[in-house]
Amino acid sequence: MASQPGRWRREARPSPGLPPAPKEVYLAAPALRRFDWTRLAIIALGLVAFCAIYLAPHLPDAVDVHGQRFTLSREGQGALALFVLGVLWWGFEVVPIGVTGLALGVLQSVLHIRPAGQALGDFLDPAVCFVLGSFVVGMAFARTGLTQRIAYPLLAAFGERTAFIYLGAFATTSLLALVMAHTAAAAAVFPLLMALYPLYDEGRQPTRFGKGLFIGMAMTAGAASIVTLLGSGRAAVAAGFFGQMGSREVPFYEVTYYLLPLGLALLLTLWLLMLALFTPEKRSIPGLRQRLLGIRRKLGPISARELTALAIVGAMLLALGAESFAPGLAPHKAAVVLGAGVALFLARVLDIEDLEAIPWNIVLLFGGAMSLGLCLWQTGAARWLAVEGLALWGHAHWLAFVLALALVVLVLTNFVMNVALLALALPIGLVTAPYLGLAPEVVFYSVLAAAGLPLLLLIGAAPNAMAYESRQFTSREFLRAGVPASAAVMAVLALFVLVVWPLMGMPIHL
Repeated sequence: MASQPGRWRREARPSPGLPPAPKEVYLAAPALRRFDWTRLAIIALGLVAFCAIYLAPHLPDAVDVHGQRFTLSREGQGALALFVLGVLWWGFEVVPIGVTGLALGVLQSVLHIRPAGQALGDFLDPAVCFVLGSFVVGMAFARTGLTQRIAYPLLAAFGERTAFIYLGAFATTSLLALVMAHTAAAAAVFPLLMALYPLYDEGRQPTRFGKGLFIGMAMTAGAASIVTLLGSGRAAVAAGFFGQMGSREVPFYEVTYYLLPLGLALLLTLWLLMLALFTPEKRSIPGLRQRLLGIRRKLGPISARELTALAIVGAMLLALGAESFAPGLAPHKAAVVLGAGVALFLARVLDIEDLEAIPWNIVLLFGGAMSLGLCLWQTGAARWLAVEGLALWGHAHWLAFVLALALVVLVLTNFVMNVALLALALPIGLVTAPYLGLAPEVVFYSVLAAAGLPLLLLIGAAPNAMAYESRQFTSREFLRAGVPASAAVMAVLALFVLVVWPLMGMPIHL
């Protein structure tokens, strides 16, 4: 779910183009705000719900199909209470999302749900460190101008026919989302599309082409973000859950091996869907290629700073490849990505202002989600929930369970932070899978893919809200496009679970 960055920002007046100096932030007079009764009510609701669950009488044991009983401990009951609190506070952003993450870790320690070393140590879990390193790598692409150098030739390569301009914009967004957060990829492509759109309509009035261009850009940013661990923090956190919940470590390139074909299929599906829903009024935009090539020439020759960034990122990708194919010859993937981040600062590709610009609020969000997910797992709350729900799936086909779990995540990720959903869905899915004879991999990859595709609401992801700034479509039009898009995603996912992934060697059954 997308955050609203303006809600918690102090009023300060930084110099144009520069981030505010620390003293400007901390010494500026706080802006006057009206008392927010709604915010206070939601904070209170979260605390009341937490207390109601935590202090409730002992809940009955869960009994599985073999007659084995699972008792929910007081710590497990506390973990369930924490999850409800986190969903409410994250969902309505009554405090910064990173602060909610910290609160979940602190409450685990204060209430002895888990030891402080575990509850707070999860904020520096390797998965969270990987997220931090991926932010730094993505920032290097943005700061050096490599994103523009990649984007303009790609857009020009697809020509001037509007149908292929759609595809070019979506493919460019997708390519950037392979090496940086999908929000950063959308932020890089959005101003390029805004600059080019007047060539189609000088008045910048809403058109079918404009709707399809910007809605499709937002949706494909999410579809591409599932392909690599660099495209989203959620993937690294999910891989961390998978590794710590008794399964195995997920190699960096295994994620891409299984999800790149799915990402390509979703890219083509969304392209065809945008053409069907928003058929452009014009067949072509004359002069577009020359305009793009002219802008590209203005970038000049590639700089030493850009070459240095490319060399460091290339070395990082090679090291991650070694980690995948020869685990004994390379350090952990989090160490590799963080090492690349350190190298970017040593080489002066990035500086202190870039370090201060890292979205620490988001890093703390992922730390809190990691802590919550492991809390649900280690206290037995996830197993209790899974066994309680087994009655629904006792006689169902395994495919129904996989697709139902993915559909729940696909829909709820429009309302709830996707990492919070992963913190609950993955533990429950991994516990339930053996009872249905399922391998954990098919549950992991299905849920991970669904968590990256909030296609219904503008608040579902930052690229959705960013695309809305084009003023080409309304929230209702986005929802109308999102319903068939979500249905298409589920159809493609079913095809991969039944046919494609088994052919690629993914274990489906135990």
